[in-house]
Amino acid sequence: MSFEVEVKYRDVDHDRLADALRALGAEAVAGVDQEDSYLNHPARDFAATNEAFRLRRVGHDNRVTYKGPKEAGPTKTREEIEIPFDAGPERYEELARMFDRLGFRRVAVVRKRRTSFRLRFEDLDLEIALDRAEGLGDFAEIEALAHGRDDLPNAQQAVLDLAAKLGLTAVEPRSYLRMHMEARERAGS
Repeated sequence: MSFEVEVKYRDVDHDRLADALRALGAEAVAGVDQEDSYLNHPARDFAATNEAFRLRRVGHDNRVTYKGPKEAGPTKTREEIEIPFDAGPERYEELARMFDRLGFRRVAVVRKRRTSFRLRFEDLDLEIALDRAEGLGDFAEIEALAHGRDDLPNAQQAVLDLAAKLGLTAVEPRSYLRMHMEARERAGS
């Protein structure tokens, strides 16, 4: 079982952070546009169970992702299962239509521009994402993948240590989905 271990930070200066990452030897990955369509299960409320299920477009690539409930600890840690499927908008729409027919309901679409960096840090491979989320602002996420419960403490500590080294302090505990839903509620009231 794999676990995503991450911390998100708000109000970040992407240029300053990119320079600091390069100085540490991080490898930049080309920027991509991402579109996440979040779905709710027909028989249980993922907001109530603290789970997430989404279809993601990354350019022409497509993925379906399940994120389990949050685990205890100093970082956002949860089981993540992500499966790529055939590329292209037609395949994306077909899978979206299939989930619709099965009773899944689309609750939100979150769009962002992501520039990623990869860095070997404390004997772990970390991904640092600089995100500009549509209507939400600029963020940075530091993420490690733990390959089991025994790996969680090291992954969590590496994420926190890198954040401290980069001077990141404004933790954003909410997911992009939650921030999007809260913004939508404020706009509707």
